[in-house]
Amino acid sequence: MTHTWYVTFELRNRGSLPRKRSPRATQTFESEAQAKSFARAKFNEGLKVYAGTINPHSPKQLIASSNIASWLEDNFGQQSE
Repeated sequence: MTHTWYVTFELRNRGSLPRKRSPRATQTFESEAQAKSFARAKFNEGLKVYAGTINPHSPKQLIASSNIASWLEDNFGQQSE
């Protein structure tokens, strides 16, 4: 199965780094349920989280950080693809 969902989260600053790095990291998932599980863990750590579907998946979905909490509550406990 191909990965159709992604979750992007901000990284915490840990000391000084010898070079600049991206302030965010992204992980991809095969299903929405897997993406929600990962996003929930990062959200519970207090990180800013974004999620969505990867092109060319249709219909395209983008979940802004301000909507992550309600997205995580949708179908709580149900497995969706």
